[in-house]
Amino acid sequence: MTEQPRLEYIRHRLRDDPRRALAWFGENWRQSPRFRYAAIGLGVVLTILAFAWTLLVRGLPDAETMLDYETPLPTVVRGIDGEIVHSYARERRVQLQYADFPQQLIESFLAAEDKTFFSHGGVDLTGTMNAVVDYASKMGSGERAVGGSTITQQVAKNLLLGDEYSVTRKLKEMVLARRIEGVLSKPEILTLYLNEIPLGRRSFGVQAAARAYFDKDVGDLDLHEMAFLAILPKAPERYGRARHEQLAISRRNFVLDQMAENDFVSAQEAAAAKARPLGLVDQRTERSADAGYFLEEVRRELIEDFGETAEDGSNSVYAGGLWVRTSLDTELQDAARVALRRGLLAYHGNRGWTGPVATLDPDNGDLTSQLASSYLGIRYEDWRIGVVTERSGSTATIGFSDGQTAPLSGFPDALKVGDVVAAQPSGSGYRLRTVPEVSGGFLAQNPQTGRILAMQGGFDSRLGDFNRATQADRQPGSTIKPFVYATGLDQGLTPASAVPDQTFCVWQGANLGDKCFRNFGGGGGGVHTMRWGLEQSRNLMTVHIADDAGMNNVVGTFKRVGIGDYEPYYANALGAGDTTVRRMVNAYSALANWGRQHGQGTVIDYVQDRRGKVIWRADRRECTGCNMAEWDGQPMPRFGVSGRQVMDPRTAFQVVHMLEGVVTRGTAVRLRSLNLPLFGKTGTTTGPTNAWFVGGSPEIVAGMYVGFDQPRNLGGWVQGGNTAAPIFKTFVERTPDHWSKGETFVAPPGVRMVKIDRRSGKRVFDGTPSDEPQAAIIWEAFKPDTEPPRATRQDEIAAKREEILDLLRRARLARAAGPRQPQIEAQTDFVEEQGGIY
Repeated sequence: MTEQPRLEYIRHRLRDDPRRALAWFGENWRQSPRFRYAAIGLGVVLTILAFAWTLLVRGLPDAETMLDYETPLPTVVRGIDGEIVHSYARERRVQLQYADFPQQLIESFLAAEDKTFFSHGGVDLTGTMNAVVDYASKMGSGERAVGGSTITQQVAKNLLLGDEYSVTRKLKEMVLARRIEGVLSKPEILTLYLNEIPLGRRSFGVQAAARAYFDKDVGDLDLHEMAFLAILPKAPERYGRARHEQLAISRRNFVLDQMAENDFVSAQEAAAAKARPLGLVDQRTERSADAGYFLEEVRRELIEDFGETAEDGSNSVYAGGLWVRTSLDTELQDAARVALRRGLLAYHGNRGWTGPVATLDPDNGDLTSQLASSYLGIRYEDWRIGVVTERSGSTATIGFSDGQTAPLSGFPDALKVGDVVAAQPSGSGYRLRTVPEVSGGFLAQNPQTGRILAMQGGFDSRLGDFNRATQADRQPGSTIKPFVYATGLDQGLTPASAVPDQTFCVWQGANLGDKCFRNFGGGGGGVHTMRWGLEQSRNLMTVHIADDAGMNNVVGTFKRVGIGDYEPYYANALGAGDTTVRRMVNAYSALANWGRQHGQGTVIDYVQDRRGKVIWRADRRECTGCNMAEWDGQPMPRFGVSGRQVMDPRTAFQVVHMLEGVVTRGTAVRLRSLNLPLFGKTGTTTGPTNAWFVGGSPEIVAGMYVGFDQPRNLGGWVQGGNTAAPIFKTFVERTPDHWSKGETFVAPPGVRMVKIDRRSGKRVFDGTPSDEPQAAIIWEAFKPDTEPPRATRQDEIAAKREEILDLLRRARLARAAGPRQPQIEAQTDFVEEQGGIY
């Protein structure tokens, strides 16, 4: 038949056959009632099927979304050295590529779940019919029928549908499985399956499960371990428990037999694997650096920037798979934690038990279960956190979050059921231990970069996440004085300027009269150098400097360096306003860095998405030419200077130079034995309620305070020098490698080092400055043209005469007792309340 007649034939059939079919249907419809009933029935059935199909597929997810599907992954945190220190995860997940899965692991899952995976089109008809028969046989029994699902169907269920147990879900699963097979290759489907399948112990995917059950990576698993993982999809919570070990071994051996039957392994390999025990490891918590306060600060900042869950965006903390590089130095962090704890325990001394760390209500159910859900804990020596479950006379029982109970000894009469306490193993039971009620915060920072290196916000972050290093507002006391002195230097004073250590009063109005400031311990008198006043932390000299420099200028300096935004009250010059450890350390970092400051300090260096692209970084300096394809022969490109200039570099160095004297012969003299070039300042607030020290080296600045969360008197003997400074000393002693360079503070351009008499502040030309703490001659830092003149005997006689005359004038004024010039009347209540801070 030629081409033309063939086309004519086809057109003829297309035109005539439908006519004949309709004619046949019409004739039978008219002549045969049975035909009419059968046609109507068939129509009804087809309509019902079409309607059911429409309901079934309506709203089904689009299988093409699988092309862009991304596994929810935890955020991984690295420390300053690049080592992993933590992960933010509510589930264990690790994403691998198809090439990362060992072939025998793939074959184990095929043998256990879907041996025809590579030949079917998404649905295994034989398995489906077996599932239908099993479903019918178990209908009404309450038992769950076998699924009969292929691996593709399980992917559809896990990722698109959920785990609803119904015939409708099974039908939807089959439809989606066919669609998935149309858009993804077999290796892509297997990759999704092996990365997403829930396998118990909060693990999703084979890599996370390998770590959870065997503490191995998938590439290191033995055959019997791979077979065990393959049995878990059926019942992960049953097979993974010790009491079902024999059931798990039986199921594992079945999988090994199936592997041998399908020629995945030899019979000898299967037999050898079947002879092995399960070898499961105990469940363990995620490995993490003991830096809870630091890591929680990182988490808060990440959630603020990227959101918490997948609903908040593709780069969320608990689903985005972020890689976060932080500035955490684990060695410094360990030292900070130990140093602060030692300081708190040293203060607590032998004060005895101060009460429970928390209290649980026995009426709310099992106490150990309540404790487990509270996540309270401690990591100190061999201490544990438990709850008192029984108390009768001189006996008591303590229970722990794992259900263990033991006798408790060494407890006071005040102990009661429901008290959550710390305890230490003792004999066949436990002995009560006291977590100090006093607390504090510690933070260490690199002043050159602003990177926060260590942070300890209390005794243990597992007892509460309130971070006293960043969240506790405390009065800084005398640690604020260096910035008062800096303001004085900016207003024309010098470290050698003579300042009266004499009474300073503020007129508060006719009703209140004068408010007079005093030195710690009382005393005072005479005129001394600024250096001496800072080294000895003289309140009266500080207030005189604040008055000379202008309180508006002083509080302007406080605000500029980030300490706080205060009213221009004289009490604020002595540290009456609230601030945080983080702010104080950052302000001192500006002093050590020639007056340049890096925001409020950073805990995160940069953030990468799951593919490694940097999506956020702290250092945003531009580097023009850094990415050029080829070097153009010009000078190599360099980053610009980082940070913001908040203080005259010369002023900053002058203050640091004076603060070195605080360590050499001042209130922090106990640090002198470290034999390091250190600067710093102690602080103690009225009460005393807070004891502070802030200081360090050119490379590390640290700050800390000790005090009760609800401020109250620490005891009259407490000072920053004997309570906070020893914490810093312990910190340095435990990290010698970080201080071994012994780098000194370098003066910026424009500073002149001049020999002066340490006591009088007069310039001298004879003699050599000494490193001795009480040396008569020292080097002092001056701005150009501010150096003092040479001292002479006549100068000394004149100074003494002026001092005597000044005392006589003051005596006459006191007898006169006349009204004083009003000064800042708005201070009335504030100064009365805050005065006396030292």
